[in-house]
Amino acid sequence: MKLNKILALCICISTLFVGCSSTPKEEVPSTSTEQVTHTLKVGVMPAVDTAPIYLAEEKGYFDELGLDLEIIRFNNAQERQTALQTHTIDGALTDLIAVATNVDGGFDLKATTLTDGVFPVLVREGYKETPDIKVAMMEVSVSNFLIDEWLSKDYNIEKIFINDIPARLEMIKSGKVDMGLFPEPMATNATADGTLEKRIYTPEDGICPNVMAFTSQALEDKEEAIKLFHEGFNKGVTDLTTNPDEARDILITSLELNPAIRDTMILPTYTSAHLPATDYMQKIIDWVQENLKQDITVTPDMLVEGKFVQ
Repeated sequence: MKLNKILALCICISTLFVGCSSTPKEEVPSTSTEQVTHTLKVGVMPAVDTAPIYLAEEKGYFDELGLDLEIIRFNNAQERQTALQTHTIDGALTDLIAVATNVDGGFDLKATTLTDGVFPVLVREGYKETPDIKVAMMEVSVSNFLIDEWLSKDYNIEKIFINDIPARLEMIKSGKVDMGLFPEPMATNATADGTLEKRIYTPEDGICPNVMAFTSQALEDKEEAIKLFHEGFNKGVTDLTTNPDEARDILITSLELNPAIRDTMILPTYTSAHLPATDYMQKIIDWVQENLKQDITVTPDMLVEGKFVQ
């Protein structure tokens, strides 16, 4: 009888200790402060449009937002296009002309914000005016669109299509073409040796059709990363609005430019993420149909994704 009582007492004591040593799972405080990091790859061209992106990267804004951003620079638009179509990059600095032709061709690409580009026309020093001119440009691009807008009223234009920026510059310097249109600050960089001169024109609508655009796959799979990209972009714009000279410094270092052009490059007024009105996008579509001889069926709403603009 005594033995039974002792066994019962031992079982009770063991149960008590086991119960006391167990802490319910929900009561264990979490010590994890790890931030989820999103990844994104974007392609850029050597243009003043990139200043807010490079500045936000340098100041750590993307890191603070939890975005691991990789920026890949292209000098050739065809290489940029290939990178988009093979999904080597998620998005790129491009233009609405390219977006319209891509979408019409079955490759879904949507602009998420306009960017602030500047495009001087370059001519050889001492160029003699003639009514018939040869102009180097890209075919499916902002350069073709702006040359028509700016020069078609005053010249008979023979268009020479060259994708590579250095090759276009060499064509002008060697006299094989008369003019070419180039993104700033590459235009100013090309004039540093005194062989080329800049001519400045203003877009008729006050809008440069340059945009950041992302593939449909990226928009579906990396929506949060793209949202964070635009937040970081806007932080860069805010800083440049306060101190525009920061753009000069970041462009010199990031694009590996001649430091001598720092104060002569032409800068835009940088603006936060925004998209053009429907009538402007229809103007782009109409130009593509008329000038690129493409019977495209896209509509303005097919060219843009507006969820990332304020």
